[in-house]
Amino acid sequence: MFDSIGSYISPTNIASELNKNSKKKISHNTIIKYLDFLTKSYILYPAPRYDIKGKELLTTNEKYYLVDLGLRNITATNKYDTDLGHKLENVVYFELLRRGGKVYAGKNNDKEIDFVVQKPNNEREYYQVAFTINDEKIYKREISAFSNIKDNYPKYLLTLDFDNTSINGIQKLNVIDWLLNE
Repeated sequence: MFDSIGSYISPTNIASELNKNSKKKISHNTIIKYLDFLTKSYILYPAPRYDIKGKELLTTNEKYYLVDLGLRNITATNKYDTDLGHKLENVVYFELLRRGGKVYAGKNNDKEIDFVVQKPNNEREYYQVAFTINDEKIYKREISAFSNIKDNYPKYLLTLDFDNTSINGIQKLNVIDWLLNE
């Protein structure tokens, strides 16, 4: 789990992977219980999937975020500079929680939105997080995630790039500036 922060998690797939090379079989229900224990102990925090078009919560494949990235560095790879995009997403997740509202992993048709934040006043915000969008392929992927969202709620693209601009109504912000402003 520590190596999969910011990725969709399927208890069924985890159980089948673990069962491939094991004499003892483990069920997906056991995986669900372990995930529940890790969330109740405040080690992992879930981001349920939210269908933007259907405006409903989906019951499968949540994303999970780790309360302390140092745990990941020690247990998973022991390298602080690997998978920086997911680590940055982890930081943004906890900042969004701190700022208030419910934080979901968004689904919009076949596109994924990193975060949909439902504010207490029934307003909504959309966030994409990328280490950088200097590569054209990454730029298109991150911007296209917003393309089919037809409402007028704010859309943010957070990166470590230094230019704060607006791209077709999407606010591209440096994540450090965003973290320091509230």
